[in-house]
Amino acid sequence: MAYKTIVTVVTDLDIDASALQAAIKIGRHQDAHLDILCLGIDRTQPGFYYAGANALVIQDNLVQAQAEAETLESKVNDLMKGQDLNWAVSSATTQMAGLTPFVAHRTRLADMVVLSKPYGPGRGHENEAIVEACLFNGHVPVVIVPDGSDFPDVIDQALIAWNESAEALSAIRAALPFLLQATAVDITVIDPPPHGPDRSDPGGQLSQMLVRHGVKAEVSVLAKTMPRVSDVLLRHCGDKNADLLVMGAYGHSRFRESILGGATRNMLEASEVPVLLAH
Repeated sequence: MAYKTIVTVVTDLDIDASALQAAIKIGRHQDAHLDILCLGIDRTQPGFYYAGANALVIQDNLVQAQAEAETLESKVNDLMKGQDLNWAVSSATTQMAGLTPFVAHRTRLADMVVLSKPYGPGRGHENEAIVEACLFNGHVPVVIVPDGSDFPDVIDQALIAWNESAEALSAIRAALPFLLQATAVDITVIDPPPHGPDRSDPGGQLSQMLVRHGVKAEVSVLAKTMPRVSDVLLRHCGDKNADLLVMGAYGHSRFRESILGGATRNMLEASEVPVLLAH
């Protein structure tokens, strides 16, 4: 198993620089084809302007979005010249109202999408929407790359956040090419339920499955000694010097996580290592 089609979406070359470089590295190492989508977004909100001005404003904003997409495409083409992998760059324009179905359609046949963090300085609603479109509508795994990070040429130490969920299992299966190349894979279980089916051996069955694939897996069972699960995961990533964190995405509803927070959102905000997500 390998990643043969990788997609990254660029809306701002400064913000998305680390994700683009990571996509290039992954594509080169996996001998994959890299598709780079340069996206111009018309952020016009329908109904915001009075009826007489609406059509003119929308047209002006679409023209501006198209110009931004074409400028991005030109810059990315210049950046990609001489890269030793198969790649293609395209530009497109969409309105915010159509962003989710458009991105899902353009990424749904990829083996992986590589994106920058959706939260932080300079990010807008569109960054979060692109990540969620890939996960929920495109049903494709996503690697989130922290700002300013240098994606490793080879994954040495990987960490799996295991909570028995279907989302986590989907992420693990999607991450197998990375896990197979890792020197060590740590299956991290935090506060396993005392009456669960695997209470006597938390993470044991998953470890067995991965070992049969040739993954060098071990299990760490941790107590929740900090207020949030994400805090424990972040500290353990630092202790293990992890190159990659693999976890399920949005075990709770997106609405609940946007209002109350959750492990997925917290990790996307605070992680300093790449995170592979699947839903």
